[in-house]
Amino acid sequence: MKLLFVLAVAPSAVLMWYIWKKDTVEKEPFGLLAKLFGFGALTVISAIILELGAEALFGIILGDGVLYTLVENFIGVALIEELGKYVVLRKVTWKHPEFNYTFDAVVYAVAASLGFATVENIMYVFMNGVGTAVLRAVISVPGHCAFSVFMGYYYGRARRCHAYNDEKGARHFLRLALLVPTLLHGAFDFCLTMESGVFLLAFLILEICMTVVAIRKIRYLSRTDGPVEGLGLSWVDRI
Repeated sequence: MKLLFVLAVAPSAVLMWYIWKKDTVEKEPFGLLAKLFGFGALTVISAIILELGAEALFGIILGDGVLYTLVENFIGVALIEELGKYVVLRKVTWKHPEFNYTFDAVVYAVAASLGFATVENIMYVFMNGVGTAVLRAVISVPGHCAFSVFMGYYYGRARRCHAYNDEKGARHFLRLALLVPTLLHGAFDFCLTMESGVFLLAFLILEICMTVVAIRKIRYLSRTDGPVEGLGLSWVDRI
């Protein structure tokens, strides 16, 4: 039992530690990160309820087939889960005084996302054992982390626009902060659900490309981190 718990929690702990280490200019308060992690974990409850409802509704409307699988994965799972994380991120951090450096957005998004991923991982690992723990440690939990890096990237751009009174730009990037992770998450799940060689290959390509781009963004944003206000509007133009 203890081994399963450690295996379930360790991937999130390692990834959170990595992101925390990359926040080199000004570390975020533990209390704020714990709050994001905790509320992110609680979104598992709303996700379960909404996903069950969406599954039933889409089953009635679409029946059983590829279209159902597509809609279920992109809307019934990805949108619901990413929206929960996004709401936590927006409610907890948008006006928070600690949100004063550009890399903060990535740290916050990852904390909320890994809260969700940790609880989800515990549930799957305790139900299915060590094999599932290993598989999810290299696929699912890093996937959630990567989705959140993209969310944090666009969320940070939105906050920069807001700081310079560019509300149109802020709304644009806030939409992308939800849309891009949802599309990535949906494609990620859809390729796995289809269970065919072609879609497995597509999944591997997506996983590799998404991971490489996410790591590049983390490194660049960490290296160029600075105050939310006072850097001009070009801090992300080269990413």
